[in-house]
Amino acid sequence: MPTTPRGPHSMEDGMHGVEERRVGVIGLGIMGGAIAGHLVAAGWQVHGFDISAEARAAATAAGVRVEEALSPLLAAAPVLLTSLPHAQALLDSARALAAAGLPRRVVIECSTFSLAEKEAARQLLAEAGHLLLDCPISGTGAQARAKDVVVYASGDTAEIARLAPLFAAFAREWHDVGSFGNGSRMKFVANLLVAIHNVAAAEAMVLARKAGLDPEQTVRLVGAGAGGSRVFSLRAPMMAERRYSPPTMRIATWQKDMQIIAAFLRDLGVAAPMFDATRPIYAAALAQGLGEEDTAAVHAVLERASGLADTADPAPSVA
Repeated sequence: MPTTPRGPHSMEDGMHGVEERRVGVIGLGIMGGAIAGHLVAAGWQVHGFDISAEARAAATAAGVRVEEALSPLLAAAPVLLTSLPHAQALLDSARALAAAGLPRRVVIECSTFSLAEKEAARQLLAEAGHLLLDCPISGTGAQARAKDVVVYASGDTAEIARLAPLFAAFAREWHDVGSFGNGSRMKFVANLLVAIHNVAAAEAMVLARKAGLDPEQTVRLVGAGAGGSRVFSLRAPMMAERRYSPPTMRIATWQKDMQIIAAFLRDLGVAAPMFDATRPIYAAALAQGLGEEDTAAVHAVLERASGLADTADPAPSVA
């Protein structure tokens, strides 16, 4: 099926079945919290749930009706959106919905998990009369806050079209990429490039600093030239400032995505030498205690390896 680009729609388009404009967001972290805030701003009644008190407080401040438990959220919203840190949270949420005995719910699953994990959740919900759409999001947390993300929607085409007003409320673009699972496949391709571009940006910024160039000027001039990329424009300014917090994607979370992509490549028998070369660098960042920092922190790893940072404590090998 050809990709169908989706841009801004009038709020009347595809409203059949979502007239009430009520949605439940399960997972109010970096990405889910930003999505929930945009939905509130667009006039949706948003119910939210997260196990983190900090995330709940931020969502409440943004106008989300935060529930103290998952059950009230499931009962309140005919459309659910999940943005979760690990697959067990998705399966737990799916089991709770399947056991609740509620009328049909449509679940928009926006996380990055393996195809097998998403398929397990889909089957569990289907047996209970609910529908899961595989709709991962391409973009960082900063992009999500700026409504600059792209949704790779896959599954039931009619439902994807029906939910166009919801996607329009928080995304710059959304695309129906076909059968269930194609959204995740597209996200794996995109994230493979993100992994490479991020480390490439760090290499370039370390080279510029070591060569005596002004980091801020390097960001401007490289970004304007042929060497620029979306990842460079997002992460190089952080590298120039050696500022990796607040994170738009935590190193610890990114490691989960890297493992999923590596397994996907292995299953398909695809050689990926550039992606493979980045993996030890992200692992070194984690080993150096940078797990809660942004993935731009690979810059710190390469600075240390290049003699630009305090090397009193030996750095883990990135070879």
